[in-house]
Amino acid sequence: MQLILTHENADFDAVASLVAAHKLYPTASPVLPRRVNRNVRAFLSLYGPSLPLVEPNTLPRGQHVQRVVLVDTQKLSFVRGMGKDIAEVLVIDHHHPPESKPQNWRFQCDQVGAATTLLAEAISSRLIPISPAEATLMLAGIYEDTGNLTYTSTTPRDLRAAAWLIDQGADLAVATEFLDHPLTPAQQQIYEGLREHLDIVEINGHPIALSWAESPPDTEEEISTLAHKLRELVEPSALFILVQLGENVQLVARSTTDDLNVAEVSEHFGGGGHDRAAAALIKGRSAQEALEELRDLLPKYVRPRIKVRDIMSFGVRTVRPTNSVADVARRMLQTGHEGFPVIDETGQVIGLVTRNAVDRAIQHGLKDQPVRRIMQHGTHAVHPDDSIERVRTLMIQTGWGQIPVVSGDQLVGVITRTDLIRLKPSAQAADRKRIAHLMEQAIPAPVLKLIREIGSAAAKQGYRLYFVGGLVRDLLLGQPVFDIDLVVE
Repeated sequence: MQLILTHENADFDAVASLVAAHKLYPTASPVLPRRVNRNVRAFLSLYGPSLPLVEPNTLPRGQHVQRVVLVDTQKLSFVRGMGKDIAEVLVIDHHHPPESKPQNWRFQCDQVGAATTLLAEAISSRLIPISPAEATLMLAGIYEDTGNLTYTSTTPRDLRAAAWLIDQGADLAVATEFLDHPLTPAQQQIYEGLREHLDIVEINGHPIALSWAESPPDTEEEISTLAHKLRELVEPSALFILVQLGENVQLVARSTTDDLNVAEVSEHFGGGGHDRAAAALIKGRSAQEALEELRDLLPKYVRPRIKVRDIMSFGVRTVRPTNSVADVARRMLQTGHEGFPVIDETGQVIGLVTRNAVDRAIQHGLKDQPVRRIMQHGTHAVHPDDSIERVRTLMIQTGWGQIPVVSGDQLVGVITRTDLIRLKPSAQAADRKRIAHLMEQAIPAPVLKLIREIGSAAAKQGYRLYFVGGLVRDLLLGQPVFDIDLVVE
């Protein structure tokens, strides 16, 4: 017997992966978990009869399991008739594989937005036909795990897979209908409790939303939907909700920043997930107890937020309101700058003059006019310790493409749209993951643990820690690391 399994509390990505894996391994039975999210169950009530899913209580007993294909999870759950002596386990997942792998386990893991994407790619490459119902289910799987292709974990591969599924007859209207499901009365009661106990704390410059609630007796409601709804209400960098379910607590975590991997936090409580979405079932605890432990734990996992001082340009050039347009145009040509802050005789910022404004003025024969005639008036500025979000908001509100940076009454620099674009969060995250993987391969685990402890201590004191010397070369070349040199800034 061969089985295809996924995790309990299965979402669309998990169930879609079951069906997709069955297309690749048709002799294996895709077993529906005992607990399935409510919107998925509603979809299956209409389209389930046309899908090859098997209920766990229908499996025969006493059969030897030759292979288990595990999708959208790396934790093996045992089902009826399944012994512990399994010849082979194949994991197909979009999360990082574990550092230590069991001998008879194989991993096909890649960093994409949804596990369904990996399977849809394989189905497409093998020219295996799928039905419109299967295509719609798979599309819902990709859409749910990528936030309708908007989460930063979304990759071009997810978009291509979604487009291919639509080509195969996926009904976008049906998929989105089941993704946007109304709350049940019990969910509404839990949501009101979460709103009542909501607390926003700042950790290393990040607003983190924490909340807890109690579930009505004898209910098993989907909690992840409430996390998304609450996150839209407050827009934090990360959200952690804890819901009391009898004697246990369900933890659901979501993140919108690369500075906090919520899977690492969930693993502390015996759960898991990926960088931006994770969960854990905390047994034998109260929600308040788990919340206090979480508060103490989070500073160890939240990296300091990028500040204006980290990406600003120092030594900014300025002009006076009495400077002529022609003079400013000449300075722009010499420096290549797209604009200058305008300051008064006391050094206070009173406006901004841009290249576009200068070019238009010259075209209209105003080159001898003072800059105050064409500048954008305003005293808008940020401070070196302000967040990047503050800069983005100010640029949107004012239309200024560069914002002066002041410390006290002193103009110390400028931050531009180009500075923000260069951040490229997704590229930075990918680089961090690649470098972390290289470190795990080349540096012994005890030494790597020590390095991370040193890095955490440095971050708490506002210092930066750098690798220098031959270690950098050896990491990039995949060579063994024999000595480690660190520099603290």
